[in-house]
Amino acid sequence: MQHTPTADRPPTVPAREEDEAWRIRRTEADLDRLAEVESTFALGNGWVGWRGNLDEGTPYGMPGSYLNGFHERREVSYPEDGYAFPQLSDTVISAPNAALIRLWVDGEPLDVRTGTLRTHERVLDLRAGVVERYTEWVSPGGHGVRVRSTRLVSLPRHAVAAVRWSVEPLDGAVEVRVCADLLANERVPERSDDPRAASVITDPLTAEYRHSDGHDGVLVHRTGRSGQRVAVAVAHEVRAPDGFGTGVDCAPDRLRLTLTGTLHPGERLELTKFAAYECTAVDAMPPDELARLVVAEADAARAEGFEALLADQRATLDAAWRTADVQLDGDPELQQAIRFSVFHLLQAGRPDGDRTIPAKGLTGNGYDGHVLWDTEGYVLPVLTYLAPELARSALRWRHAHLPEARERAAELRLAGATFPWRTIGGRECSGYWPAGTAALHVNADIADAVLRYVAATGDGDFLVEAGLELLVETARLWHGFGHWSDTGTFHLHGVTGPDEYAALVDDNLFTNLMARRNLRGAADAAERHPEAAARFGVDPAEVASWRATADAVFIPYDRKRGVHQQAAGFTEQPEWDFANTSDDDYPLLLHFPYLELYRKQVVKQADLVLAMQRCPGEFTADEKARNFAYYEARTVRDSSLSASPQAVLAAEVGHLDLAYDLFAESVLQDLADLGDKTGDGLHLASLAGAWLALVQGFGGLRDDRGVLSFDPRLPSAIDRLAFSLRWHGHRLRVTLTRDEARYELPDAGAETGVEVWHHGEPFRVTGAGPVIRPMPEVPDPGPEPHSPPGRRPTRRSAGER
Repeated sequence: MQHTPTADRPPTVPAREEDEAWRIRRTEADLDRLAEVESTFALGNGWVGWRGNLDEGTPYGMPGSYLNGFHERREVSYPEDGYAFPQLSDTVISAPNAALIRLWVDGEPLDVRTGTLRTHERVLDLRAGVVERYTEWVSPGGHGVRVRSTRLVSLPRHAVAAVRWSVEPLDGAVEVRVCADLLANERVPERSDDPRAASVITDPLTAEYRHSDGHDGVLVHRTGRSGQRVAVAVAHEVRAPDGFGTGVDCAPDRLRLTLTGTLHPGERLELTKFAAYECTAVDAMPPDELARLVVAEADAARAEGFEALLADQRATLDAAWRTADVQLDGDPELQQAIRFSVFHLLQAGRPDGDRTIPAKGLTGNGYDGHVLWDTEGYVLPVLTYLAPELARSALRWRHAHLPEARERAAELRLAGATFPWRTIGGRECSGYWPAGTAALHVNADIADAVLRYVAATGDGDFLVEAGLELLVETARLWHGFGHWSDTGTFHLHGVTGPDEYAALVDDNLFTNLMARRNLRGAADAAERHPEAAARFGVDPAEVASWRATADAVFIPYDRKRGVHQQAAGFTEQPEWDFANTSDDDYPLLLHFPYLELYRKQVVKQADLVLAMQRCPGEFTADEKARNFAYYEARTVRDSSLSASPQAVLAAEVGHLDLAYDLFAESVLQDLADLGDKTGDGLHLASLAGAWLALVQGFGGLRDDRGVLSFDPRLPSAIDRLAFSLRWHGHRLRVTLTRDEARYELPDAGAETGVEVWHHGEPFRVTGAGPVIRPMPEVPDPGPEPHSPPGRRPTRRSAGER
C-alpha cells in the first residue's frame, strides 16, 4: 500500500491550538496498532458501547459492540476441582454490530491496506462526544473516493447509537456499492498469549426473530446459558443521486441494506444509520415485543434527526465538563490526556438504572468484561465528585446483587455477604481463589465507596434504601471472619490484599484498615438510622460489637525497620533478586511461578501505599515517609493500578518530581499503551487514578473523615492546576498556582456555603466570592527513594519525554 500526503485538503476538524487539547487524532501511521486505536476511539453511554473499528469493519484488531451486562456463561475447567470453586464463568459477548458500512469501488472493496491511501485521519472529539473520519483512497484499479463519517453513542438516549457516512469521487465517475450491515455473531480473534485476555465463545447468539420494512429492520437473538435476549433495530436515511438502486436482505444473523449506482464528480452519497439496542432476561419480554420496542426507539431517533442527536450530545457533555474539566498548564500532552481520561469515565456509567462499570468499561473484552474491585476502589471515588448520579447507580447495582453475595458467603461458611472478585451477572467467576475468593477486601472497598458517596452528597435516601444494608452485611462478614487473639487483638488471617504477588497472608494492613473503616461506618449508619437498621436485624449489641472489633484490629508494624508491614511478617521475608531480573522478565507473573513471588518481598501494585491513601489518618507524617521509601524500593508496578496511589503518596511526602512522573504513567497508560494491553480495552481504573493523582496528590484532597480537606502542592512541571468537584450539590472550584490556592462556589448564591479545610485551617466558602490562601510549604523529604532497577517511571518532570 502506498501513502501519499495531500497538503491541500481541509482537515476533518480545524486544528486550532486551543482545540487540540480536546481532540485525539490518529492517522495512517497508526494502522499497525489497530486494536489500541479501537479502544481509544470507543464510544459509549454506560449501556451501549461501540469500539472504534473502521466503518468498513476490516482490517480490525478486535471488533466489539457491547451492552452493559450482556454476557454468556461458560464452564470453568479445573485440573483438580474443589469445594466452592465456581463452576461457571461470565464472559462478555458482542451484541449485533450496527456500525458497519462497507464500500466497493468499481468492484474493489475499500481496504486501507490496499491501493493508495492519500490521507487517513480519525478524530475523537472529547467535547462533541463523536468520532470523525476522513479518508481519501485510490483503489488498486485507480478509482479514487473520499469517505467521511461521524459516529456517536447517545449519552441522553440510552438505547441509541448512530453514524452519518458519505462517499464522493475524487476525480472521475466511479461505480459504488454500499452495504450497511447489522451483523450478529461477528468473529472475535483469540488472544491466548496472556491469561488476562478474554475467553472467546464462537457463535454465542441464536437467532429468534427478524423483520425488515423498507430500508429498515430488526434482529432478535438470545444466549444459550445466561438466559438473555438482545434486540437491535436499524433505521436508515439515504440521500443519493438519481438512479441509485436499493435492496434489503434480512437473514438470521445479518440485515443488509445495499445501495448501488454511479457517482459523478460533484455528487455525494450520504447514508445515516440510527441503531437502537435493548436486552432483557428471556422470560421478561417475548422476541416480537422486544423487537417493536427497539424499532420504535430507532424510528424516534431518525425522526429527531442526526443534527439533533449531535446537539444533544454536545449539550450533555457541556454540562458534564463544567464540573469534570481539569485545566493543567505546563504540559499540553498531559492536559489532553487527563481530559481523555475523564471523558471515558463520564461515558462509562449511566445515571438512570442499576448498572455498574466493568474494569474495561464498554471499550473491550479484556478480563472477560468482568466487574472487579477497580470500580469501587478507583472509578467511583472520582465519579462521586464529578458525576455522583453515576456512582449512585453503580452502588445500587451492588445492592441489587446482595442476594448472590449472601449465597456466596453461606457457601464459604461465612457471615453476611461476600461479593465476587470477578463477575458480570453477580456470581463469583474467579477460578483462581488465592487472588480471587481470598481477596475479601472487595467487600470493604464497596463499603468505602458507600461511605464516601454519602459523605460527598448527603444522599440520605440512598443510605436508607441501599447503602445501610451494604454496610451491615459487609460488617457482619468481617466480624465473623476475624479471629480474636489471647492478647485481645483482632486478626484477619488467610486473605489477599491488593498486591497479588502476596496471597493468603495474615493481617494484610490494607484489608485490616479498610475492614475497620467498614465496621465503624456500619455502626455510625445504624445508630443514625436505628429503625432502618432494625429491619436487617441490627440491635445495639451488634453495633457495640462492631465498634469493639474495629478498635481491636491488629496493625502489623516492624519496629526494627521502623515501617508498617504490608502483612504480618512481610518485612522478614527474603528480598527479591532484582539484580538478576532483566527488563524482559516483566511483568513477573508471566515469567515466574507464584510460589516464587508469594514468598519474596516484591510488590506487584501499591498495597500498603494504597492503605495510606485510603486511610491517611491512621499514619503519622513520618510513618508515611518511611513506609513510602521502603515500599517504593520493592514495588514493580506490574499492574496499571499502582502508579496512581504511589503518585498521591509521593506528592504528600514531598517527592513532587517522582509524583509527577507517576501521574504521567497513569494518565498515559492507554494513550501510550504502556502495558501493551490497551487493545483489549481501556484501563478505567488507571484513567480514574490519574484524576486522583492530580486532585489527591497535587491538590492534597482528603475525604476519609467526611470533610473536604486540601493540602496542595504543585510540581515544577505544572504552572497552574484547576479542577472542580461536587460537594452536597454544590460545585466547588479549586485553582492552584505557585503562590496561592483559590476556592470558590461559582454557581451558588451569596448565602450558600460549604466548609473546607486548607492546610489544617477550617473556613467557609460561599457564593459571595472566592477564598484565597497561600500555598503551603512543601516538606523536605530528602533524597528520592530508590525504585527497583529499571522500574522507575520515565523522568518526564526533568524534560525526558
